[in-house]
Amino acid sequence: MQSKVIFSSELQKFTGEAQTEISATNYRSLVSEIVSRYEKLEEDEILKMAVAIDGEIVHDPFLEQIQPGSEVHFLYRISGG
Repeated sequence: MQSKVIFSSELQKFTGEAQTEISATNYRSLVSEIVSRYEKLEEDEILKMAVAIDGEIVHDPFLEQIQPGSEVHFLYRISGG
């Protein structure tokens, strides 16, 4: 079973689609997989975004595991004031 990645409307400009399926089992390999799949999408663009895995925002996702069937959302960070 693969995991689902949901792209924000801003990222859809680079991906051309709202979501995709990935086979990655951790955040680092997820980023590599989607960057290689979408040539317009740069790794720097993804790394500056907030990420939510199964509805929970992960503040430091680099070591985060992705379970089969998980849903991963990429969102632009909202700065507080």
